[in-house]
Amino acid sequence: MLAPATDEALLRRVERFIYREARLQDEHRYEDWEHLWADDAIYWVPANGADIDPEQQMSIIYDNRSRIGVRVRQLLTGKRYTQEPKSSIRHFVTNIEIVGRSGADIAAACNVMVYESNLRGETIWAARTDYTLREADGALKMARKKVALVNNDKPLYTLSFLI
Repeated sequence: MLAPATDEALLRRVERFIYREARLQDEHRYEDWEHLWADDAIYWVPANGADIDPEQQMSIIYDNRSRIGVRVRQLLTGKRYTQEPKSSIRHFVTNIEIVGRSGADIAAACNVMVYESNLRGETIWAARTDYTLREADGALKMARKKVALVNNDKPLYTLSFLI
């Protein structure tokens, strides 16, 4: 078990990482956001519940590292018409906690509310987000991000930004 002071320092580091990720998304800094990912990363937004098997059941997003790069390049083309003009987005992140640790991997979780405003109107997205963060060369990288939307069992508007 880690000493309380170490736990607190690690929690602060994880919080700074998650807040930075949210800010990069809000500012549409897609390339900077892409650099936060580990080489073997998985980005997952399940459909129809939070505990499905993404290899067996449909997901809203289930991207490996290569597909994350493709998604970012698509957003950078300016041809993602649901994002022309770009949505105004703000992530509200709360309840960040470290839920486990194994070697260089840190399991963290938080609650997120995303406010999106665009030509279609306003949408609020609420989710529980689970991270596996990995220590690599003195920096944290996302090895896995799972965004379990509260309403993922209902029809969703086009999710054309990075959640």
